Amino acid sequence: MNQKSLKTLEYHKIINQLTEYAASPPGKMLCSALQPSSDYGEILQAQSETSDAVNRIRMKGSLSFSGVRDIRDSLKRLDVGSALSITELLSVSSLLTVAARAKAYGRHEESEDGGDDSLDEMFRSLEPLTPVNNEIKRCILSEEEISDDASPGLHKVRRSIKSINERIHTQLNSILNSSRSYLQDAVVTMRDGRYCLPVRSEYKNQVSGMIHDQSSTGSTLFVEPMAIIQLNNELRTLEIQENKEIEAVLAGLSNQLAPYTESLALNLEILARLDFIFAKAALSRHYKCSEPKFNQDGQIHIKDGRHPLLDPQKVVPITVWLGEAFDLLIVTGPNTGGKTVSLKTVGLFTLMGQSGLHIPAFEGSRLAVFDEVFADIGDEQSIEQSLSTFSAHMTNIVDILSKADSRSLCLFDELGAGTDPTEGAALAMAILNFLHNMKCRTMATTHYSELKIYALSNAGVENACCEFNVQTLRPTYRLLIGIPGKSNAFAISQKLGLPDYIIHDAKSRIESNDEAFEDIISRLEESRVTIEKEQDEIRSYKDEVARLKARLEQKEERFDEQKEKLIRSANEKAHQILRDAKETADRTIKNINKLAASSGVDTRALEAERSKLRENLKKVESGLSLKQDVRPRKAINPKTLRLGDGVKVLSLNLNGTISSLPDAKGNLFVQMGILRSQVNISDLELIQEPSAGGHAPGSHRKGSGSSNIKMSKSVSVSPEINLLGMTVDEAIPQLDKYLDDAYIAHLQQVRIVHGKGTGALRSGIHKHLKRVKTIKEFHLGEFGEGDAGVTIVIFK
Repeated sequence: MNQKSLKTLEYHKIINQLTEYAASPPGKMLCSALQPSSDYGEILQAQSETSDAVNRIRMKGSLSFSGVRDIRDSLKRLDVGSALSITELLSVSSLLTVAARAKAYGRHEESEDGGDDSLDEMFRSLEPLTPVNNEIKRCILSEEEISDDASPGLHKVRRSIKSINERIHTQLNSILNSSRSYLQDAVVTMRDGRYCLPVRSEYKNQVSGMIHDQSSTGSTLFVEPMAIIQLNNELRTLEIQENKEIEAVLAGLSNQLAPYTESLALNLEILARLDFIFAKAALSRHYKCSEPKFNQDGQIHIKDGRHPLLDPQKVVPITVWLGEAFDLLIVTGPNTGGKTVSLKTVGLFTLMGQSGLHIPAFEGSRLAVFDEVFADIGDEQSIEQSLSTFSAHMTNIVDILSKADSRSLCLFDELGAGTDPTEGAALAMAILNFLHNMKCRTMATTHYSELKIYALSNAGVENACCEFNVQTLRPTYRLLIGIPGKSNAFAISQKLGLPDYIIHDAKSRIESNDEAFEDIISRLEESRVTIEKEQDEIRSYKDEVARLKARLEQKEERFDEQKEKLIRSANEKAHQILRDAKETADRTIKNINKLAASSGVDTRALEAERSKLRENLKKVESGLSLKQDVRPRKAINPKTLRLGDGVKVLSLNLNGTISSLPDAKGNLFVQMGILRSQVNISDLELIQEPSAGGHAPGSHRKGSGSSNIKMSKSVSVSPEINLLGMTVDEAIPQLDKYLDDAYIAHLQQVRIVHGKGTGALRSGIHKHLKRVKTIKEFHLGEFGEGDAGVTIVIFK
């Protein structure tokens, strides 16, 4: 890729920002050396690595490479058998520590789905050499300190040094105390690595020893007392031994590293590469980039692209495509309207993408792989080379035309400018026509109307413009493909206060064809604005419809939930009402049975109980939210009634037979089991006579949610029930129904046949009988009654 285009498109500024995101010197070197590639497979691999790094940062957070050091010189020394210094060993340890951290970061969690990505192989290839690294950390505490435990010899020497130092200080303290008057200061100092005392010069003969130094004034002599000279000598000897032991420790650590020089070199290479890749990912996240999809067909489609070097708060995204229906795009419009930015955006995105960098554009943007990107943008005049603006541009264009081919992207800003407009327009058309015939992907900006007509009259060439708001005299920076632009010189001049008569004079000097063409462009622009407004309104209507639909669906969901809640609440209330009704009926029947069992039947008492039952049932009905329709389906003709006809008393929901014909008011008596009650004919409904062994229709209330109270069982109930062969779960419902019928039929006692067997059925039946309130007592049958295979039940 030619360096002139890289500079023109400001590619180096992107690389400088990328370098700042790298943490290690080797990683920064890779970032600085990054160049666009024209190899399709290499580009895809680089893009995949950047995307995978972005995903890892999003899932796991960032990975620090700050501890990576360039240890290549140290590795060469290891290869020749040299021992490394403390600093070099610490650099190796730092590299291995980062390698261990990176390897742990690269492992996939068990909960993570999906296969390997493009970075997994690099993470797996890292060798942290943990035992060697731990040994280095154990022996070397810092760049100035080796651990006492680095070796037994070093530990022994340092213990001896400590002992000698203590003896020296003891001696010196003794001399200090005894000769304080001879000393300048009561302190111990060091001279040439030996302990000395500051003695006044006039008392030098009073303190025996070796003089090592004197003060600048000569008033103080630094004397090593004779008593510690031997101790100081021993201390110096131990210090020499200590240095030898340290060198031995460093040599031992170097020997441990020597077999792993290839692994260390590989670690350095991989970590530098990973640092470089994660720097690309950090740049992608900073600019909110996406991975472009590459093709080799020369097709570019950038969706909402934002130039990365412009203020992100002010930059206007552009959408541009090239290489599908047309391979030459001519952009026109006023100055400062965004034409040059559009050119640079397309060129810079291509360079970034082919370098493996993501681009700040919408997901799904497409870029083509080009062998070369040529750009002629900006003022190229040179005083030193005696080149005018036109000459400088033409020199660059000549170079481009000599190198461009079908795998090139050519970008021209103000093509043909800087010379006579007629000749410049002709040159521009000839240059563009040559590139168009060469199948180059070309994008050019211009003010020449002739180029607009050229785009309209040639296949594979398209017009575009940068939108300009005449009302505000400001560009909108939107790139509109398919519409030629206007310079808007007259409108801008008029807004700025140029007299109308001058503008009219200027318009009169324009040829009629040019004026007609500009009018057509103006009408196209007006139509485009109108259509865009209408499209915006349609989109807003669609959004409003979608919102209303969503709100309606939410309301329907809430309605369904409330409906279910109300039905559930109603069912619960209905069940409670049914339980209350059943208890009321049970109490009333019990009272009626007691009255019937007494010595004389009191008709008034029975009628009072019946009236009380009716009142309670009416109260129950009033508690229902949906009251039942108790009107007869069909009115009964009194003349058609006969004694013994089957009827249903609607207010009591009981079946019975007519025992008297209606009087003048329509009142008559109905026999319901043992209950005989006076009712009105309007409260009755004829029912069909029951078939043999069956129940009368209507004896069950269907869909009402209430249960029936069966009162007419006195004839059909047997004094015995046979439960042989049933399980407990099968027998209990049958037994429950039978006991209710027998109790209502006023049977004093009944016989339950369950058999002997294992005793499980008998035990289950007895447990159930203990919970039945209507039973007075029960016992097993006696001799002649069935013994243990039968249970006798006596009702209350």
